[in-house]
Amino acid sequence: MKMRSTNQIPIKQGGSSKAIITVSALLAASIFSIYYLKLSFIDMVMGLPNFIMFFFQKFFPANLENIKEYIPLVIDTLGYAVIATYISSIVAFILGILISEHTNKFKPLRVFVRGFISILRNIPFIIWGALLVYIFGIGGIVGVIALILVTVGFLGKSYAESIDEISGDKLEALQANGASYFQILFHGVIPQFVPAWINWTLFSFEINVRASTVIGLVGAGGIGVLIDTNINLFNYGEALTIITVIVCIILVTEYVTNSIRSRIA
Repeated sequence: MKMRSTNQIPIKQGGSSKAIITVSALLAASIFSIYYLKLSFIDMVMGLPNFIMFFFQKFFPANLENIKEYIPLVIDTLGYAVIATYISSIVAFILGILISEHTNKFKPLRVFVRGFISILRNIPFIIWGALLVYIFGIGGIVGVIALILVTVGFLGKSYAESIDEISGDKLEALQANGASYFQILFHGVIPQFVPAWINWTLFSFEINVRASTVIGLVGAGGIGVLIDTNINLFNYGEALTIITVIVCIILVTEYVTNSIRSRIA
């Protein structure tokens, strides 16, 4: 009698068929997009050497003469991300409670709030920034509000999904013992939600640091303003220095937030 090997991985025929159909659909969509947009890979390949030559001839060497002047703008950029994340985490927590089935039994209200944060989340921050410039004018307040709007949408959905994943046993036990809504919320939901809340908030801060460096391109303040200004003035060496500073900010932020998340996990 032959023994079946426990190391064998069963292969589902249905799964491979779905993979082939998915890959074929993506390939067909890509071919149609290339044809519709009239993209030429030959032009792309032929233009690549010119791009490389332009980049190395114009952007190098980096101009470090004004690097000390970037420090206040770096602080501004990080400040936007901190303020936006802090305010968004509070607002999104309230919205997350209103969306979750564990904490809100009124379906019409859940659907309304979910639709509201979907609108906030699906409009990119750069578009929010461009719209808000017409209302508030050029300045840092535009960047902060744009980041808050997008972050509330992102965190609201993420918080709600984390609350929905909480085990309902403890909540049902509290409810069976006559606990009020707020007793269930503070003694049942929040203690189990805190680790997810920290993880999502740190991840959101990391995203906001990246966004706050770019949003200056539409006049919303921060160090991104200098990139646009220097490229328009053909100061490519100085623009390269600013881009390098931005990359360093993002890498340091990513390292710090990942270290905190790994210690919490």
